[in-house]
Amino acid sequence: MPLELKDNVPPNSEEAERAVLGAVLLDWSSMPTVIALLRPERFYYRQNQIVFDALVSLYMKGITGDIISVVNELTSTGKIDEAGGSGYISSLTDFVPTSANVEYYASIVKEASIRRELINVSAEIKLSAYNDQKNSKQILDDAEQKIFKINDENQSTTIYQMKDLIPSLISLIDSRYKTHNAYTGVTSGFVDLDMMTSGFQNSELIIIGARPSMGKTAMALTMMQHIAVDQQIPTGFFSLEMSANQIMQRLLCQVARLPGGKLRNGMMKVDDFKRLQEAAGRCYGAPLFIVDTPNMKLLDLRAMARRMRANYDVKIIFIDYIGLITSEHTDAPMYEQISEISKSLKALARELAIPLVVLCQVARSAEGQEPNLSELRGSGSIEQDADVVMFIHRERTKTSGDEKESPVLDSKLIVAKQRNGPIGDVELLFIPSYTKFENKERKSFNQSQENYDNSYEGGYANSPEV
Repeated sequence: MPLELKDNVPPNSEEAERAVLGAVLLDWSSMPTVIALLRPERFYYRQNQIVFDALVSLYMKGITGDIISVVNELTSTGKIDEAGGSGYISSLTDFVPTSANVEYYASIVKEASIRRELINVSAEIKLSAYNDQKNSKQILDDAEQKIFKINDENQSTTIYQMKDLIPSLISLIDSRYKTHNAYTGVTSGFVDLDMMTSGFQNSELIIIGARPSMGKTAMALTMMQHIAVDQQIPTGFFSLEMSANQIMQRLLCQVARLPGGKLRNGMMKVDDFKRLQEAAGRCYGAPLFIVDTPNMKLLDLRAMARRMRANYDVKIIFIDYIGLITSEHTDAPMYEQISEISKSLKALARELAIPLVVLCQVARSAEGQEPNLSELRGSGSIEQDADVVMFIHRERTKTSGDEKESPVLDSKLIVAKQRNGPIGDVELLFIPSYTKFENKERKSFNQSQENYDNSYEGGYANSPEV
């Protein structure tokens, strides 16, 4: 049975609103606490909105708010009568004997405000559902966007003290010391890269950039094979360019070490079938979850990522690639759309508390040379928002009609930015027939650790962001 509104009045608390204003007028030092929770529009009653707006104006000017200064501020703006007059303002302090509970009063006001927003959005969604000019998909998109906007605007902010952080941090460091585990995040399978990053860390936005046909998808699939197939770590993959079947075919080629052409044309031997069946067996139970919607909207991607995290407990998500994500504001300039997408992906990584690995194209100017941060295509905000930026670089092979492509190509993964670690190059091998990257040479842990330690000598000094 649907809930009925009491006297058709939206949720509000006049007593709490007056208590908040009275507490601030009694003790101006409580204003920072209140302003962190409320804005003038949070108040339901118009006169209370106007009084709080005057308090905010005084706060921004650095003037202490009391009955006299508020009356003067409202008089100067011509809103004193609309605010209930000086008599109403003077009466506000009668509602509270002390400001000790101001945060509690403010939370009541905020809660009622959120409920009113939900009622308004629900009414808008209801009207849209009756509108025959909109299809159901568009209505659902609008509804999700409005709900998520309310949620985003009401995220609480926590201020941590050192005494809250140090015990848990020391415990974590002690645990790492006892296990002697060099990796604190999700490992990629590339030894030197993992030593530089200690694995992909939670809440980080990792960008892998390259020119077209350099192997961005192959790099992601190689990492996913190590993470989902070899380590059995739940992994999400948004493929906005290739179908799920194409992704699965390429992954099977990597695991079985079979040329992709054999699977496409069916020219396979009995031994190839055996290797393919073994690879299929290894991949069958792998916790890899694929979404292959082309030109996916940003809002849909965020909603699906949340669902992956909640339903399958994915520990890392790959997105191929950022240029194919559709912004919610398609009429805005492209750089603004990419900026919106980049910031939203960083926020999503923090919200889900997992690494987000996003593929990205680089500008044409990088053709034939090592790419750099300025050549990330679309917007400078990608470089700013990312915690780690790396580029794939190798020479394009040009073969004549009677020449065959080299079975193994030298490649390089350039770590151009890392907020919390060194930068540098990782030498890799690329196998075109399998579309797979591999470590150039298997190094022992001690060798890799020595190289990693040495990289700190100049790593931070050369990093674009320390």
